[in-house]
Amino acid sequence: MDILILGTGAIGSYLGAELAREKHRVVFLERPRRVQALREKGITVTGKAGAFTLSHPHVVGSLPEAFRQGPFDVALFTLKSYHTAEMTSKLKSFQDQVPPILCLQNGVGNQKILEKALGEMKVVAGTVTSSVFRHGPGEITVRKERGTGIGAGHPLSRPLSAAFQNAGLKPRLYEQPRDMKWTKLLTNMMGNASCAILDMPPGDIYAHWDLYRLEIKQLREALAVMSSRERHPVKLPGIPSKLLAWVIGSWPIPLSHPFLSQAIKRGRGGKMPSLHLDLHRGKEKNEVEVLNGAVVRAGEEAGIPTPVNTYFYQTLSDLVHGRLPLGTFAQQPGRFIKEYRQSAGLQRSI
Repeated sequence: MDILILGTGAIGSYLGAELAREKHRVVFLERPRRVQALREKGITVTGKAGAFTLSHPHVVGSLPEAFRQGPFDVALFTLKSYHTAEMTSKLKSFQDQVPPILCLQNGVGNQKILEKALGEMKVVAGTVTSSVFRHGPGEITVRKERGTGIGAGHPLSRPLSAAFQNAGLKPRLYEQPRDMKWTKLLTNMMGNASCAILDMPPGDIYAHWDLYRLEIKQLREALAVMSSRERHPVKLPGIPSKLLAWVIGSWPIPLSHPFLSQAIKRGRGGKMPSLHLDLHRGKEKNEVEVLNGAVVRAGEEAGIPTPVNTYFYQTLSDLVHGRLPLGTFAQQPGRFIKEYRQSAGLQRSI
């Protein structure tokens, strides 16, 4: 296949290198200032099976240059969600040259932006559940190799699945792609916004009783919103996400605590989650918009209260945009919980 990678972060570099390794023609779109260095350095992917380097990858620094290398069978959209609107606007200028796009971003809402601009048949839903980290340009470590999800029903769905399978990317096709995307949102929310706000590891969040109760409440709000939209939890590649959703929604909180505490330790390990990384690197945007923010907006549309997600979303947004100092709640779970109770009008335990 002829493949365009939109974004050479951790996921784009990883997928593109693995597909190029299987002799697909892959073109990477990178920021202009990094193009030459990436061409010379290559992309090295390190995982359990060892390391390999894609030498002299085909890297370009602009969309006009990229489309001069076309035509392409597919583009993998792997940019952070806060870059979606800007990149979509640029893609519209090349409407006739844009191939179908596999939308692999976290959260919900990105696909709708792409579909509105380019047409529904130009977009395929996707997700990546493998844990992948970029140490620097072209330096990729696969910490947990789980797999990928691809929405079924598009003419490219099965060819893409076959290409991913041959590249060892462990694909799974989903007849209900929106179930896949909402389930991934649910797993992405676990120990994410709270870690960013409190500057605490996920394991410590889940070990703290009141913080754990708050975590479960935000996830139950998300499940209620999903149900209102007739979105159902599904098993994601390498993640017992359907079981996790059942435990979150059905088990008494004291009973679920040891189970989910172990799950978060296994799933995230010692790695700080994405919302924390972006906040503490000083980025002025954050994917909380398409995670907790998406739950809040969908809850408003459905008339479902989402007080915990609203608190997480507003607090993290205030930290990102400088309306609150970065260290306001750092290592201060008591203060964080007290202010939640005040915001929600609660006088007793969460």
